[in-house]
Amino acid sequence: MAEGGRRQREVRRARYAVAAVFAVHGAVTGSFATRVPWIQDHAQVGPGQLGFALAFPALGASVAMPLAGRISHRFGTRTALRGLISLWTLCLILPSLAPSLPTLCLALFVYGASSGMADVAMNALGVEVENRLGRSIMSGLHGLWSAGALVGSAAGTLAAHLGSDARLHHALASAVLTVLGLVACTWVLDLQPAEGEEPPPRFALPPRSALLIGAVGFCAVFAEGASLDWSAVYLRDRLGSSAGLAAACTTGFTLTMAVARIAGDRVVDRYGAVRTVRVGGVLAALGGLLVVVAGHPAPAMGGFALMGLGIAVVVPLCFAAAGRSGPNPSQAIAGVATITYTSGLVAPSAIGTLAQATSLVVSFGLVTVLACGLAGFAGVLRAGDRDRPRVSRPGAAVPGPRP
Repeated sequence: MAEGGRRQREVRRARYAVAAVFAVHGAVTGSFATRVPWIQDHAQVGPGQLGFALAFPALGASVAMPLAGRISHRFGTRTALRGLISLWTLCLILPSLAPSLPTLCLALFVYGASSGMADVAMNALGVEVENRLGRSIMSGLHGLWSAGALVGSAAGTLAAHLGSDARLHHALASAVLTVLGLVACTWVLDLQPAEGEEPPPRFALPPRSALLIGAVGFCAVFAEGASLDWSAVYLRDRLGSSAGLAAACTTGFTLTMAVARIAGDRVVDRYGAVRTVRVGGVLAALGGLLVVVAGHPAPAMGGFALMGLGIAVVVPLCFAAAGRSGPNPSQAIAGVATITYTSGLVAPSAIGTLAQATSLVVSFGLVTVLACGLAGFAGVLRAGDRDRPRVSRPGAAVPGPRP
């Protein structure tokens, strides 16, 4: 009994530790996003060149994410996460140092690569902790990522308001977040490969199960990226709202997603992943329809809020399902993460291109159709449904604890 109690305490500490890592990861993203205008001016690039450069984080992440499983296999999950989260927090400094477009692209590629590897490692550990607790925690972990991003954004907004040099701001933020990340990693699970277990390949195509799960994540992230980048433009250009009201719509969408993710684990535990995503898909589709038919800002804002509510828990549940979909959780999670990163990369430009050719109404009609796909294909997440027993598989990429 005493041994069982000790292990339960260890798992609970690991849950809080990995939650802190998620928040640190999000804070880096928020810190960077608020200083993009300063970085643009410092690198002396125009809007088109900046858009080109901002594709490089996703490219770097897509290339590097498959390496995370091999690193965890080589060093153990605690040491691997400690190194990868530190690399990510330190890479925050790089974009603000870039004096030109080529150096900015290179800096953002490395920045994205470090982000992607840390992302896969912390999600794999989150799935393992969820397995051992026997209840959903992934939605809450991603909610804390959103909360960390909001804190990082708030600090970055203050720094920008004070006219702070982004190099100094990011150096200080990087130092603080590196320390916090290292401290948090002290209590994450320290998992080692089984004796004689082959390391995962450096690069490999994701398994078929991950492709199907990733397709669901693609729909959710497409709707998220479209709403984040275009909701304010939609209210201003389509419905004639003020700049302040348009900005409030985007903020409301972000807050809705963060709150829904933090509260989402209870819903998943009660109704299961599949039913939760199906209902979420219906809510997101209704929200998209409301946006499309709205003739006034108020119903459109309500529609965007409904979309945020509907898609909030989908990506966390995709990672959870991927982690249980086969013998190599890290490879499956990397595959799903690559697909979702790709969706986040193409969504804003796809919406803009379609709007240029037709209208923003047609663009968000496409978002609505993709939201319907969430409801239709939610069954592929059954590998991560809460109805299933929570057991760890020996021989997985992040197997049982070190004695």
